[in-house]
Amino acid sequence: MTTSATATTTKEAPLRRPRIDALPEYIEYSDRGCDWYPSCLRCPLPRCRYEDPGGAKAMLRNGRDVSIIRVASQDGMTVDEVARMFGLSRRTVFRVLRAARGGCRR
Repeated sequence: MTTSATATTTKEAPLRRPRIDALPEYIEYSDRGCDWYPSCLRCPLPRCRYEDPGGAKAMLRNGRDVSIIRVASQDGMTVDEVARMFGLSRRTVFRVLRAARGGCRR
């Protein structure tokens, strides 16, 4: 019995799509960073700015609020001086200080 080349066909394995739940090492990842840092893997932030509620603005605002509280309590600056120093309104300074005391009403 002879078989010709046309009679025997080999089936090619169908291309498999990557799993949705695949581990990170099996996913193509290009580290493009963000507008703050060019590389996610070398970013000094403890959490990604996109993971925090409020994003980058909230991260900056939290740092600013800590500085306002420190300046107002330790250095004894007035609300007007703190507002001028940070370029904020008096109302914003009062709101930050009230939140630090635990009386946050938003």
